[in-house]
Amino acid sequence: MDTPLSTIAVVGLGTMGTGIAEVLALAGREVIGIDISEAAALGAVASFEASTARAVGRGRITEEERAAALARFRTADTLQAAADAELVIEVVPESYEIKQQVFRELDAVVSPTTILATGTNALSVTRLAAESQRPERVLGLHFFNPAPAMKLVEVVSSVLTAPPAVEAVTALARELGKEPVAVGDRPGFVADGLLFGYLNQAAAMYEANYASREDIDAAMKLGCGLPMGPLALLDLIGIDTARTVLEAMYAESHDRLHAPAPILGQLSSAGLTGRKAGRGFYTYDAPGGQDVVPDALTPAAGAEAGAGRAVASVGVAGSGTMASGIAEVFAKAGYGVVLAARTQEKADLAKGRIAKSLERSVSKGRLSAEARDETLARITAAGSLDAFAEVDLAVEAVAEDLEIKQQLFAALDKVCRPGAVLATTTSSLPVVAIARATARPEDVIGMHFFNPAPAMKLVEVVRTVLTADEVHATVRAVCAKIRKHPVDCGDRAGFIVNALLFPYLNNAIKMVEQHYASLDDIDAAMKLGGGYPMGPFELLDVVGLDVSLAIEKVLHKEFRDPGLAPAPLLEHLVAAGCLGRKTGRGFREYARR
Repeated sequence: MDTPLSTIAVVGLGTMGTGIAEVLALAGREVIGIDISEAAALGAVASFEASTARAVGRGRITEEERAAALARFRTADTLQAAADAELVIEVVPESYEIKQQVFRELDAVVSPTTILATGTNALSVTRLAAESQRPERVLGLHFFNPAPAMKLVEVVSSVLTAPPAVEAVTALARELGKEPVAVGDRPGFVADGLLFGYLNQAAAMYEANYASREDIDAAMKLGCGLPMGPLALLDLIGIDTARTVLEAMYAESHDRLHAPAPILGQLSSAGLTGRKAGRGFYTYDAPGGQDVVPDALTPAAGAEAGAGRAVASVGVAGSGTMASGIAEVFAKAGYGVVLAARTQEKADLAKGRIAKSLERSVSKGRLSAEARDETLARITAAGSLDAFAEVDLAVEAVAEDLEIKQQLFAALDKVCRPGAVLATTTSSLPVVAIARATARPEDVIGMHFFNPAPAMKLVEVVRTVLTADEVHATVRAVCAKIRKHPVDCGDRAGFIVNALLFPYLNNAIKMVEQHYASLDDIDAAMKLGGGYPMGPFELLDVVGLDVSLAIEKVLHKEFRDPGLAPAPLLEHLVAAGCLGRKTGRGFREYARR
């Protein structure tokens, strides 16, 4: 079954089909683009001509290479044109009926050795293969959009697929300069299987009016380094397409996290399917446009919830990395900072850590020596919370333990002057439970910084049902002065970032538990197919498996959703002391330094 795959037919010349055809032709394959629509065929040719002209202009290919590639691409309006193809890739609409009809017609046209590949990301490859006369030659070949730019290709085998067919298309993918990842047949495969669950949760979060669309998107971009926020990404993918994928995932998994959020169905039914319609979660300049324009939900520029309190001095409680980072941020912004720890020695060590951080900034040319000295001079190290007596804002950054934080806030309540704002940096605990440890819960708010605080731009501003408007406005204004981006959210487990991030990480662990894909393939799929800066297992090992497990437990306890139960593999690794990079072993092993 040695198949050279030199002549390839692409059925369906929409955006994806056209992109795949371009990749193949530029790689030296003879390509037959097939579409019943003459307009689609003409559009594919025009798109190919335009994109290759741009490539010549940018020096990526020569004019001769462009001419040769264009000559290798021809179009047709009937499947008969695929008769001599050694591989057929269908990218027609996500419908069993349409795809099965294509496969039935191809069975009567192509050679018995021709490989038939479906580009589906939501439908069962096995079900499509079973309808074919040659199921052993049917597999999935899932490119990502835009196909010329995206490196990931998921090669999907069913229980019926012959290994030589898989080997042939895997070799082809590598020759195209792609990174093939071998996966089994289940809706969403790896990348979309993880991505769409996360997108669905973001849609549900917005639908619950927990946070604005702008804050949800900003939180995930700034907090996780993602190229796009989830709601903007849903608009790009197509809200109807996302709903179709989720329906298929839910039908297989029965996991409530995959049950499409009702808002996806409502928007789809209203024709508000995203960019292609000119409106989805956001409103665009035109159907197919990419520029967001203001609408009734767009927040007014500079709008804040009333006037806040004056803040000139800040107290930071804690001596760890987060406390030091937060103190550095405030001092750089011109605030007088009291950095208090349990002992003077610990406070001095924390200030020393800040001095080293500032020195690194000087050595890299990011900070002048004068600014370094001025910043350090604004920081007073103290061995007791008594030093917070006159601060305008007290920020705690101690251990993520409710009892410890409650004890600290009870102490702050006695020490800090009336009118001082009291902020907790908790990432998972209920802020109101911390606030109730004081006699002034209206002055308590969450300010969830991200690590490393000097570099990360996001702060989740967490209001409780008791937080005063004035306190909220104060913290928003402070965030602006320290050059952080505040996002508003209510007091519930995980806030925005962790509530969306950790179920995604947990689902990745479940994929490994089920032997569906390897650690390396899952990490590669999310980096190459989702644009994530780190794969889920790389990130878990950096965050710490014990920290991740604790957050998963908090989410599961609050939302009571079985799909949020921590993966047993995570619990087992933590029990074994395999906590990630900090112990030298987590999901992977690391060299001891």
